[in-house]
Amino acid sequence: EAGVWRIVPPRDGVSERPALLDPAGNVQGYVVFRADGGRLSIEAVHRCAQSYSGTLTLRGTVRLGPDTFACRTRAPRETRVVQMASGAAHSRLNDSLFDAERDLALCFQSGRTLIFEGADHAFEVVLEACIEDASRSRIDLDVQQDYYRRRYVPYYTPIDRKRCPSAPTGWMSWNVYFDTAGAEENLAEARIGARELLPFGLEFWSIESWQANSDRLPVCTFHNLNLRPHPEQFPEGMKKLADDIRALGFRPGIWTVPFGTGNRAFYEAHREWFLHDPEGVPRRNWAGHFLLDPSIPEARAHMRDMHRIMRESWGYEFFKIDGMSGRGPGYCAHFYERDEVCAGFRHPCPDPFRQCVEALREGIGPEAVLLACQGHYTGPEAAAADAARIGGDIVAPNHDSNWNNIRSQAAATLNQLFVHNIVWYNDPDTLLVGTYHDMEQARVTAVVVALPGQMMFAGDKLAELPAERLRLLQQALPVCAVRPADVFPIFELRPVWDLKIHRPFGQWDVVALFNWEDDPAPVAVDFAELGLPEDGAFLAYEFWEKTFLGLTREELRLTVPGRGVRLVALHPDLGRPQFLSTDRHITQGGTSLDAVQWAPARRELTIAVRLIAHHPTRLTFHVPPPFATPRLQAAPGLSASVIGLENSVLDLVVEAAQGGRIDLTLQW
Repeated sequence: EAGVWRIVPPRDGVSERPALLDPAGNVQGYVVFRADGGRLSIEAVHRCAQSYSGTLTLRGTVRLGPDTFACRTRAPRETRVVQMASGAAHSRLNDSLFDAERDLALCFQSGRTLIFEGADHAFEVVLEACIEDASRSRIDLDVQQDYYRRRYVPYYTPIDRKRCPSAPTGWMSWNVYFDTAGAEENLAEARIGARELLPFGLEFWSIESWQANSDRLPVCTFHNLNLRPHPEQFPEGMKKLADDIRALGFRPGIWTVPFGTGNRAFYEAHREWFLHDPEGVPRRNWAGHFLLDPSIPEARAHMRDMHRIMRESWGYEFFKIDGMSGRGPGYCAHFYERDEVCAGFRHPCPDPFRQCVEALREGIGPEAVLLACQGHYTGPEAAAADAARIGGDIVAPNHDSNWNNIRSQAAATLNQLFVHNIVWYNDPDTLLVGTYHDMEQARVTAVVVALPGQMMFAGDKLAELPAERLRLLQQALPVCAVRPADVFPIFELRPVWDLKIHRPFGQWDVVALFNWEDDPAPVAVDFAELGLPEDGAFLAYEFWEKTFLGLTREELRLTVPGRGVRLVALHPDLGRPQFLSTDRHITQGGTSLDAVQWAPARRELTIAVRLIAHHPTRLTFHVPPPFATPRLQAAPGLSASVIGLENSVLDLVVEAAQGGRIDLTLQW
């Protein structure tokens, strides 16, 4: 029968089984509740042999902790899309809520699940089951304590956002200078960075290969456990360099490898601190010809104290500590776990690497930022680090970055995206956009780094970058606050990356369509794969080519150049003038748009946008008929020009003498 059936108290004395009552007052079935630990199942059961169709709907409000977000915890069998979110973005693909502070997941399973974030960290949840379909007839609610800790991150600790409120940004020399950059080269680059990147949000200037005997590889020969810098490259010392970096407006950073040394004199002076094989030969790996024994308190104290000096006496605020978990036995977490190495420890030491990590965090102090280079979320660095290098180097030593490096960077990003901005901030290695990449490939690496809101460290010789390449770095700053919406590892190189952005004034998607192959090819994705309404109508705008793609229904499809990417903003069509895009940032408004308001009675569209001083910024609007070219009202000190209204698209170029928020009003 048509209509709404009520769930009523039982009519047959079975108290734990409410009845389904049709509009005529007949009991047609039952609702069965089954609890098992933290799991609750709700199912509609047909009475006798009756067969009827319908939907069992459960609506409710969920309140968890203030750091809770909607996500997907069940990996689909087949998908080409990875989804991310900035703000309280809605996706029809989400099936769970995750409380990052408590490491608690509330997972839903039903025929249809909808999760909407409301005010005061409350989530409205709608769960539907199709009672005629056995495979979709049940609603499950599952509370999973220690979601990350039990599966992936045994040392799970939420990010310390007081110390590190957003993903670090900066510049480092190694990927283009390798081991040849001294104080002079670093400061020359920093002066350009202060002019071209600091106003956009670059924060740290980090020094590599500063130790004595560190002007050429391999790292195992470097004097890593001394505090003496290379005398020719850093003649005035590391404190002076930190002061000079700070004077330019940056926070100074430094690279260390504190697990071993290539300095035989240091080894001979502290022989009892080091590891040896049964014949008394010093053990060695990537970090040094002589490796510290982590079971010896004095060795760990030396790790701690040298970093304390760098922090308190020299003034460094960002520490890139290398040689951590890594990818193989050449790195210390793996190395210290080998049977033959453990057998040589001076003292019993069941958790050698954790003790090293704790000593290092104690040394740099509670306020400095720690990047675990080649860190891994399965190790103890997850409890101490603010960020982690998630993949290999973006270059081979003394070689330019190439397409295989970019593919590797993208693969590492997808594989570990599910811990980004939850456990720590992911570092996919530097964003290199020099002319050794063609422009399409440079755009690919910019999107790989910036769209997921990862750490953005530049590494090119800035004076040698053409203006359009430097602009790629500027368009990746500041980092947008992005979290994964798929909280599980991804092991394939997916062609569609969907960032869902929600702000108080609206929601839009920025969809990256990648072509990982060599030749041009069509890349298509339907709205259902993006978690959008299948019957929706969206305005599509492509960022790189500044092209309005028109009104899009059901799917997004573009031909993408080989080894290229297209970046499309999708906005729900509102049928009146609306904001479409800006060339300021890859997120097309995610970091610079503060407010958008439409006043229908006055036919006015007002926007608030943050500008960089003396940096022209394009703002793009959709203006459908019958609306024509509007009048522009702008704040004093703002230069604004209308490029023109064509194909229902209006472009403005605005420039301010002073950076900050400005207000614009378009009036029809």
